[in-house]
Formats: sequence, structure tokens, C-alpha cells
Amino acid sequence: MRIPSRPAVLSLLLATVGCAHGVRAQERAAATRMVLLIADGAGVAHWTAALMAGDSVAVAEFPSAALVDPGNTTSPQVESASTATAYAIGERTIYGGIGVDAELEPRPTVLEVAEDHGRATGLVTTTFLLDATPAAFAAHVPNRSDWAEIARQMLDQDIEVLMGDGLEWFDSLPIRERYLVVTDAAGLEAVDTDTVSRLLGLFPIDDVADPARRRPSLAEMTKTALEILDRDPDGFFLLVETEHTDHRAHDNAPLSTIQAEMLAFDEAIRVVVDYRSRHPETLIVVAGDHETGGLALVADEADSVRARYVTPGHSLELVPMFSIGPGADDLTGILSNAAVGRALLAHAAGSWEGEGDIPGSPD
Repeated sequence: MRIPSRPAVLSLLLATVGCAHGVRAQERAAATRMVLLIADGAGVAHWTAALMAGDSVAVAEFPSAALVDPGNTTSPQVESASTATAYAIGERTIYGGIGVDAELEPRPTVLEVAEDHGRATGLVTTTFLLDATPAAFAAHVPNRSDWAEIARQMLDQDIEVLMGDGLEWFDSLPIRERYLVVTDAAGLEAVDTDTVSRLLGLFPIDDVADPARRRPSLAEMTKTALEILDRDPDGFFLLVETEHTDHRAHDNAPLSTIQAEMLAFDEAIRVVVDYRSRHPETLIVVAGDHETGGLALVADEADSVRARYVTPGHSLELVPMFSIGPGADDLTGILSNAAVGRALLAHAAGSWEGEGDIPGSPD
């Protein structure tokens, strides 16, 4: 295992407290293409683990970073539904709420606002599509476990690309009337992205423990989604999630397992970074939703590094966020999850004015 030098780790993690010095000025205009990548359950130690496993990570080149408070309105405990909803609607909600505000009223999501402004949309995840994070952008229910209603609402949306696990939840619905449906990696590879306008990929990947054996990979799904969404001249919004960083931290998995999951996520980020090299109007935001495990990296008496956990559940730690593209220089400091959502909504609506702060009052 390669242990990164102290300067290498600090150069990444000092940025997460929002140090503005040396941050490149970004284009002061609303992004027309947005990709939000979420590593479920990933905190600072998860990113440190990734740095230990390789020479670098893609977000090390991102000019802006922040720490995000993952709180909700009803519980000191944190979880994916309420934070994903805050990212999606720009407001905090109850523990377990999906696409609703604290009064359980449906609120427009980033995905829906993008659709209303003529942009293509997509949801990509390594878990089942009805799980909390993707659901928060495409459905409105007070309980994250109302999967049948989430499936119905998700298919009622005008979403061009849906990819994840969960064939059993969609197979009884009229999916083939609206989508080209693929169910394995070979089917995805055969998709002609120049002609297919609506794609539903339902793959048995959630239970595959080794990311090297998970096919299609998150990077492969992300690449296909971008190729389809790129055809919309008005732009797009794409959510990309890896759930397995959360799964493995709940398992209190060894360091090598966490590293493998983070590097698989890093591959997906690199696909988006490569896309942005050709489309600089793209805003990329990489974030956790909450931290899982209370993970710490410690050296034992033999000077080998191992993972140490304080819980099999979620901790209350702030989570790192990295961004690049139009408006990224305002996504710095310590932010609430709702503040991040308000920024994404402003870009989706084309109303980001680049005034140096995030729309709306502080939480």
C-alpha cells in the first residue's frame, strides 16, 4: 500500500474547508450541463483512503471544495433520503422524506426544473433505482420505502436515461412502451447512442461485492448516459451515484475494500471530467450525502495502515464536496445540504447570476 505524503493529503483535504486562495475564477454564468456525482456514505477518510491507493484522484484537480452539513429537520440522525432531497429541492426535510419539504409538501426538484427548461435528464446508480438518492430527484413521498409509488412517479417523469438495479420493480410496468430496455452489460455496450433517445438499464449489480466484477461498471453507465444526454442542445442534468461506498462502510469493511469502491467511483468521475474537457460549460459537483462508519485510518505498530470504525451506522460528520465549472467558486466553505441544492436549482433554471453567493437565506 502506498501511503501518501503529508503534503499530498493536505493539498486535497485543506481544500475541503473552503480555502479560497488559489481557486481559479469560474465562468460567471449558469451551467447548461450539470453532473452531480454522489458517493453515498463517503467522508474525508474515504477520500484519504483513495489517495493512499493511487497516485491521485480526479477531484484533486478541482479548484473548489467545501464541507457539507448533512442534517435534516426532525432527527439528529442523518441519512440518504433527507440529504438527497435537500440537494434536489434546496430545502431541508424530515428524516426519510423524498422530494418533499418539512411540511411534506412536494417541491420541484433539480431534475424537474431542468426538464421544465427543456433539458435532458438522467439518473444512474449502482443500487436499485428506487433507492433514496435517485428517488429524491424524481418522486415526492413522505416515506423513502414507498417503492411502488416511487416507481410509478419515476416513470411518469420525462427522464431520458435511467440506469441501476431493480428489474423486479419495473417489469410489471409499461416500460418498453417508452424506453429501450437493456438488462446486462452486453446490451448496454450494443446501445447506439446516436439514435437511442430513451434508455432504461436494469442490471443485477447491487449485490456484486467486488467493483471489478460489477458489470456494467459505474464508469460504463456514466459514459453511455453522457453520450445520450449530450444530444440535447439545451443541456442536461445527470445524477450519478455509487451506493457501495455506503454498503461497505456499513459492513465495517477493511481498508482495501473501501479503496476499491472509491477508485471505482473515481473512474466514473474521470469519465465526466473527460466529457467536460470538450464541454467547459459543464458544472461537475462531487459530494457525499453523509458519512458512514465513523471511519478513521490508523497505523499499527508495524506501520501498516488499517481502517477503524466507531459504528456500523451513520456518523454526524460533515462530508466533503468538490466542484469545477460555472459557479463552482461559490460552492466553498461550510454549506448546508440545502444551500447546495439551491445552487443546483438556480443553474437548472438558468437563473444563476454569479453574484458570489448561493441563492436564498442561510439555513
